[in-house]
Amino acid sequence: MNQWVKLVGRNALRHRLRKSLTIAGLTVSILAFGVLQTIVNTWYLGVDNAVPGRLLTRNAVSFTLPLPRIYEKRILAVDGVQGLSYVNWFGGIYKDPKNFFPQFAIEPTSFLKLHPEILIPEQSRSAFLRDRRGAIVGRKLANRYGFKAGDIIQLRGTIFPGTWEFVIHGIFDGRDPQTETTQLLFHWDYLNETLRVRSKAQADQVGFFVVDVTSIDRVTEVSQKIDSLFQNSLSETRTETERAFQIGFVKQTEAILISIRVVSFIVVFITLAVMANTIAMTARERLAEYATLKALGFGPGYVMGLILGESLIISLIGGTLAIALTFPVTALIGELTTTLFPSLIVSGCTLASQLLAALGVGALAALAPMRGAAGVNIVDGLRARG
Repeated sequence: MNQWVKLVGRNALRHRLRKSLTIAGLTVSILAFGVLQTIVNTWYLGVDNAVPGRLLTRNAVSFTLPLPRIYEKRILAVDGVQGLSYVNWFGGIYKDPKNFFPQFAIEPTSFLKLHPEILIPEQSRSAFLRDRRGAIVGRKLANRYGFKAGDIIQLRGTIFPGTWEFVIHGIFDGRDPQTETTQLLFHWDYLNETLRVRSKAQADQVGFFVVDVTSIDRVTEVSQKIDSLFQNSLSETRTETERAFQIGFVKQTEAILISIRVVSFIVVFITLAVMANTIAMTARERLAEYATLKALGFGPGYVMGLILGESLIISLIGGTLAIALTFPVTALIGELTTTLFPSLIVSGCTLASQLLAALGVGALAALAPMRGAAGVNIVDGLRARG
């Protein structure tokens, strides 16, 4: 066994330039595979982190259409509802259209109560609640643009026309790394009062209601009761769990996510082809050595093991390097795409997939050379020398 290990190790160090280039290509491809898988998994974070007992009530036709604010009292009266808030997507532009980040007009007291994952110092919370023009921003958003408490910023409205001015009263953090901290939150009353002057048709409307249910077991029952209240009205509702809402949003980009996954597997397949070519070239160059080993009494299995071991060592080195580089690369991408992804976190499943992909490439790349070396005729193999 020790002799076999020594031979495999020495073989792996031969043709160093070729092996180095192969390892570099394998590293890049497995790294790309891991990063792409992390991006896809991050896109589903909103689904995975959804609170089971939190419902969202939106317009039944489309979540882009508003609902009357007056629905609030009727929803609160439904048996099983213990809390409610309302939200509007704002969609303003900060300085330049490329500076995209989520902005929501909220009813602050109820919204922060229903979202305990948003952590903000009490002093900042109090200042925010007192000021109609006040706003709070997530930590990642603040870091990106240098926002700090006391700053006055302006957004140019797209859905709601005009220039809107906000005073930042605090920076909020997330209860865990998956909590989105790339948002700007401000008072719905400030939005509504301004719309009553600028655009009365848009006033007194909300994008969706956030509903807190007394028990997870009553989620379906409460959803049906809320929607039945507004059947045959001008603005019928659709109430669903936060998870279902997030899934519906993700499905709009499902084709893109599938494409990303396909590309990640194509990258691995291309690496398999390159790796197979390298191992095949190496095996052809060593036919005389394999024939000599057979002549000395070593069986085909021993020869096949040498090829497989060398291939696995190369793939393991490339895979290990790729896994080590995955963390800094995803961190860099996360910094560059702060407003798109709340947090790019490399999961243990992704790391395991990278390692399995690397070892799988090594094993598959060695199959054909192993079969060729095992079946080589001793005389023909010895003639291959020179």
